[in-house]
Amino acid sequence: MTQNLKELVFGKPRDIKDPNIFHRVSLVAFLAWIGLGADGLSSSSYGPDEAFRALGGYTHLAPFLILMTAVTIVVISIAYSNLIQHFPGGGGGYLVATKLLGEKAGVVSGCALLVDYVLTISVSVASGCDALWSFLPPAWAPWKLSAVMGVLLILLILNLRGIKESVLVLAPIFLVFVLTHVVAIFYVVGSHFAQLPVVFHHAAGDFRGSVSVLGFWPVAFILLKSYSMGGGTYTGIEAVSNGITILREPRVQTGKRTMFLMAASLAFTAGGILLGYMLVNAMPVAGKTMNAVLLDNLFGSWKLGNWSTGTMLVILTLVSEAALLFVGAQTGFLDGPRVLANMALDSWMPHRFSQLSDRLVTNYGIYLMWAAAMGTLFYTRGNITMLVVMYSINVFLTFTLTELGMARHWIKDRAKEPRWKSQLCIHGTGLVMCVCILCVTLYEKFAEGGWVTSLITLSTITLCFLIRRHYRNVRAGFLHLDQITTVNLKENEPLPPAPPMDKNVPTAVLTVGNFSGFGVHHVLSIQTLLPGYIKNYIFLSVGVLDSGNFKGAEEIGRLEQETRQNLERYVRWARENGLNADYRMAIATEANEAIENLCKELSKEFPRLIVFTGKLIFRKERWYQRLLHNESAMAIQRRLQFDGIQTIVLPIRVL
Repeated sequence: MTQNLKELVFGKPRDIKDPNIFHRVSLVAFLAWIGLGADGLSSSSYGPDEAFRALGGYTHLAPFLILMTAVTIVVISIAYSNLIQHFPGGGGGYLVATKLLGEKAGVVSGCALLVDYVLTISVSVASGCDALWSFLPPAWAPWKLSAVMGVLLILLILNLRGIKESVLVLAPIFLVFVLTHVVAIFYVVGSHFAQLPVVFHHAAGDFRGSVSVLGFWPVAFILLKSYSMGGGTYTGIEAVSNGITILREPRVQTGKRTMFLMAASLAFTAGGILLGYMLVNAMPVAGKTMNAVLLDNLFGSWKLGNWSTGTMLVILTLVSEAALLFVGAQTGFLDGPRVLANMALDSWMPHRFSQLSDRLVTNYGIYLMWAAAMGTLFYTRGNITMLVVMYSINVFLTFTLTELGMARHWIKDRAKEPRWKSQLCIHGTGLVMCVCILCVTLYEKFAEGGWVTSLITLSTITLCFLIRRHYRNVRAGFLHLDQITTVNLKENEPLPPAPPMDKNVPTAVLTVGNFSGFGVHHVLSIQTLLPGYIKNYIFLSVGVLDSGNFKGAEEIGRLEQETRQNLERYVRWARENGLNADYRMAIATEANEAIENLCKELSKEFPRLIVFTGKLIFRKERWYQRLLHNESAMAIQRRLQFDGIQTIVLPIRVL
């Protein structure tokens, strides 16, 4: 019953041997625009809102703000398109900073991205509920936070089912948003088209008046502050480069098409909404978003007979806006776990975050992003202004490091790159823009949430360095174990023949990984524990398919080949030392279950089988060691002993 319920909610396990598996789970440009571009497009629901509010009484500066917003979107999008070209394997800001600026810069960028994607989820869901509560009765306000948590739970289940499934479910929502907002923008511009010269003429006059009264630099600072407070508008642009591995081949071309679709749609929507605020002279109203105010001014008075068609259109548009914001939260669930997985592969995060579920999603990362988003929403009580400030700081920290890395690359390799001047101009301009937004946001809003996100990011960075230090110490212990169990293999000679195995004699099954002193130590420990008793040795290994090698059929083939080669080395060593040995292997997303199944099959073939597996032991046991190292040995022992298969856990001391 439990298994049936799990399959009903999350779907049946995927077959990793299916030759079309990558075609089934990858996204074409249009679906990637929905799954990864929704975050960027949905930011037009709160980015222009925050920017326009920051203008205060100086709304005549809106034309400059529109121009600056459009230029920033174009520059950052072009910069990230170039990044896709240079880093087609994905990884985004984390990989760029690591490769071009060093590991320390990389971990800073990676941690900023992680906090960014947590806040992507928080901001999107909170802003979506704000859009809904713009037309719902005020008496329902106490239920808004509960609604936010409910939406988060639904998104969690969708993402545990798989990437493509979650995007396909949410595709109609995306299309309704695009349609309603295109209609609204064309209508506001078309209905005020004749007034545009007058509006811009008055704005120019008011600008000159402000400069004459306040001076140029105070007015410029007001504009820069507003531009920086609208930093949320540009969030999500980096999502495509971070999630390139889930795109359909050819990935670079698909990524560039997706980036173009996202940049064009975001520039049009954000710029059109800001222009609409200016044309209808929209002013903030308590309990409503600026988009709701704009829509009320546009359609609120429409009637068709006794039907309030305008109100219905406003509600439909706000519902589509809220729904797209929920879709935008997908970016946090899609790319956040991928950044976690990349950092786990480099030992900055617990290794379990690189593992895939049987649905081929990084489920541990999805759970963590969900829990962290819940925490931020509880802390801020869903306050969108505070969340956007926290959000923007981390977005522009990783933007800054990425642009700095790319600018350094073009300067350093200018002798090899004929286009280095134009590329440096793009990335240099992006760097200046990102630094300005980051510095002004930190200065203006440090006391209003900026300190919180700075503290969280610094704490995450510190945690990463502690995790990395632990894994390095463990790796040093393994190297020491390799040195004291050094073996010399005659790998260029044919594998020594072995006599047929007697299936009725005591047989040892050893779970091993890469060929190292770890596995050799296993055999020596068995011979010390049971001298002369074991007659057959069977080395068993599972090639684990994780986010590092789930990138194409060739990678899976390479994983299978490496797993077989390591096992053959163990068999060669055993036979060279007079032991009767063989091996078994499997490729799976989860090692424990695959090992259990292989052992069950072997127990039918070798009735006097004993399974030996190893467990790291430390001089001082700490609670965090269970988080950093899996408890596979104990879990396998419990499972196999329940099935009547004798299993012994051998201690391996490395620290």
